[in-house]
Amino acid sequence: MKILVVDDEPLARARLVAMLNDMPGVEVAGEAGNGVEAVVRADELGVDALLLDIAMPVMDGLEAARHLLTFESPPAVVFCTAFDEHALAAFEAAAVDYLVKPVRAERLAEAIERARRQRAGRQAASLPAVTGKRRSHLSARLRGSLRLIPIEDIHYLQAEEKYVVVHHARGEDLIEESLKSLETEFGERFLRIHRNCLVATEEFLELRRTGDGSVHAVLRHGKAPLEVSRRCVPGLREKLKHL
Repeated sequence: MKILVVDDEPLARARLVAMLNDMPGVEVAGEAGNGVEAVVRADELGVDALLLDIAMPVMDGLEAARHLLTFESPPAVVFCTAFDEHALAAFEAAAVDYLVKPVRAERLAEAIERARRQRAGRQAASLPAVTGKRRSHLSARLRGSLRLIPIEDIHYLQAEEKYVVVHHARGEDLIEESLKSLETEFGERFLRIHRNCLVATEEFLELRRTGDGSVHAVLRHGKAPLEVSRRCVPGLREKLKHL
């Protein structure tokens, strides 16, 4: 079992690593200090399981677990946290176990065995429930490599066949999510201008009417103005007044 140890406290990571090193059949593949590092390193290292803290900077453990579930072969997740109030959310994120710090060696061994069973296919991971907390990142794949895109860097989202093109500060990426689900999750941050397009609220510079009567949105970072559907114009003008 290749394990990734994730905690923003170096001493907490060191304690878990020491206990894992005493367990037969276990290899500590690496360490990470936040959720973004955890997802990226898990993808790079091809780990079997993660010991994952919940309260961390940049991205918390619960969101990291959601991104891990998008992997072709998701690693098992064991949450290790100082707070027991996250237990329900942890299991909704398809965790195989939930350990409260300070973690005891016998409970850790039990959790690793559960992770081992899941990876062996004898214990199926449950599907994650939809929670009310918005993600801080979207995950995309480019030629097999994982890319995490901060929500705050996204300029606009455009549906294209079965994909959504994410236009962001570093370029463009494709994700396999519906525009409707993204609007539901991030409705306060993005405004719909067309049935196939959501735009970040801070991106709007102006709504410009052309000679043929159509309306286009001029964006701060757009290469060209984007068409606004007639159906969206009245509501969009009203919302932009209050920004």
